[in-house]
Amino acid sequence: MAKVRSARGSEEETSFIEKTIAINRVAKVVKGGRRFNFTAIIVSGDGQGRVGVGHGKAAEVPEAVRKGTEKARRRQIEVPIVDGTVPHYVIGEFGAAKVVLRPANPGTGVIASASVRSILDAAGYHNVLTKVLGTSNPHNVVRAVMDALERLESPQQYALRTGRSVEDIMRDYNVGAAAWGSSH
Repeated sequence: MAKVRSARGSEEETSFIEKTIAINRVAKVVKGGRRFNFTAIIVSGDGQGRVGVGHGKAAEVPEAVRKGTEKARRRQIEVPIVDGTVPHYVIGEFGAAKVVLRPANPGTGVIASASVRSILDAAGYHNVLTKVLGTSNPHNVVRAVMDALERLESPQQYALRTGRSVEDIMRDYNVGAAAWGSSH
């Protein structure tokens, strides 16, 4: 729980989940030597379908984290959650990174790398199978995950787009998640 100052100056508890994905020290060579700065990738979410990622840069780590947190809160998107998992199979891409997200049965957990897990936990997913393909650069992986989450559709939208009923979609989802490894 983070504390936020309201307009009146009092502190209020917020229910945001905030995690640091990566902190990087960068050096600029100048006449007198090296000048160091820091970058931070931060994820912020409410655990109930809202998640955002921010990138902050500053001369000190705490300031970079603060800037990243502010950007992550401003850039939150709404994502669909069905029974604690993603509604359908989806692939997100950014640069050389590809991230596959697919539904999982209850009790599976979030099977993911650290950076992908941070985003999915902040969004509120409890059972998801993932795979990162291509690069493992955290900047590109994070952007690919956000691309995948933006491509997700609710079961109603998916049914409308594919011309099937929501009941058929949900029946396929319940059966398909159990047999995922064998049929897909």
